[in-house]
Amino acid sequence: MTVANTQRTIDAIWRIESAKLIAGLTRMVRDVGLAEDLAQDALVIALERWPEIGIPDNPGAWLMTTAKRRAIDLLRRNKVRDQKYVELAHNMDLYTEEDIDAALDGEIHDDLLRLIFMTCHPVLSQDARVALTLRLLCGLTTDEIARSFLAAESTIAQRIVRAKRTLNAEKVPFEVPVGDELKERLAAVLEVIYLMFNEGYSATSGDHWIRPLLCQEALRLGRVLAEIAPQESEVHGLVALMEIQSSRFRTRVNAAGEPVLLMDQNRAQWDRLLIRRGLAALERSQKAGRPLGPYALQAAISACHAEAPTAAETNWIRIAALYEALSRVSPSPIVELNRAVAISMAFGPDFGLQIVDGLSAEPSLKGYHLLPSVRGDLLVKLGRLDEARVEFERAASMTRNAKEQELLRGRAAECAYDTSK
Repeated sequence: MTVANTQRTIDAIWRIESAKLIAGLTRMVRDVGLAEDLAQDALVIALERWPEIGIPDNPGAWLMTTAKRRAIDLLRRNKVRDQKYVELAHNMDLYTEEDIDAALDGEIHDDLLRLIFMTCHPVLSQDARVALTLRLLCGLTTDEIARSFLAAESTIAQRIVRAKRTLNAEKVPFEVPVGDELKERLAAVLEVIYLMFNEGYSATSGDHWIRPLLCQEALRLGRVLAEIAPQESEVHGLVALMEIQSSRFRTRVNAAGEPVLLMDQNRAQWDRLLIRRGLAALERSQKAGRPLGPYALQAAISACHAEAPTAAETNWIRIAALYEALSRVSPSPIVELNRAVAISMAFGPDFGLQIVDGLSAEPSLKGYHLLPSVRGDLLVKLGRLDEARVEFERAASMTRNAKEQELLRGRAAECAYDTSK
């Protein structure tokens, strides 16, 4: 394997293992900032050694072993209190491959949920929680997070550092709370899992359109939450949304890894088991006896697509109505943009374009690539190909995902080709 290929493989392994690694280390050292530093140290050592010795059969276990040894060395050097050192070094036999495998495959998954509840503690602001989640659980770089916030990289870096310091200073426990405290944090936890799933469903950057393992982990955490809080309507709503969206994974990219848009997907290949699970979760959400919240409404929209045998048979009028309801319970420019798409499908592109044009001055959408992308699609349907080409090119320049850039540039080229005939 070449050095370049090894580097790419290590990067992929890090994206898969980093959240579990940080969660497991946080359980041991009770300091999320220190845990991330230790995980990064292990990554640096891997980058130095793996090109020479080869990638281990179980890279996650190798990273965990290396990080734990670094933790013990650090505690020795800093003369941390004897009791904390004893707690950490108590079971040195965890360095055996079998025991580390068991830790990674078993309890470590519960550690991820504990980490989410820890980072969703009310001592942190919403922006800090979101930034820390994208960093620790989704593995995004500070630059990528800054782009999603439309903020300076230095601002986001400071926000993340302050958040980790606050968690440590306030001695926020590494646990899943119970009773009223669980309910108080539940909305923030759901938002974190939702963000985690969305990053997997449509990657912010990188060479891949989707990150299925991230979605699978978010869905697993959602299912665990549904067991912990079975009476909470929105927990079932989020699970329903993730189940139904996950059913499309095998059709979201083609054999070359290129994106396949919803209307072009082969619905016969959608996973019917996941759809049935999603519809059942949506029914549980509806039976809770409360008005549908934002996650349940989005799940109901996804259900409309899942229940339509073909794209042409989709009930776009119902979807438009559901987006109208969503805009009332959770108003945002992105919801409005999605409503514009539904309106255009139900009543014609002219109506959708009016809504999109009204969003053009929205500050929060200034760097959002889907705004010009949607506008380009509507312009194509109206036959205004020169304008559409400009919009697709602008959208391509705004996204950081390589596959999405290729898709948008391809659509721009199609517009140029049609106008040249």
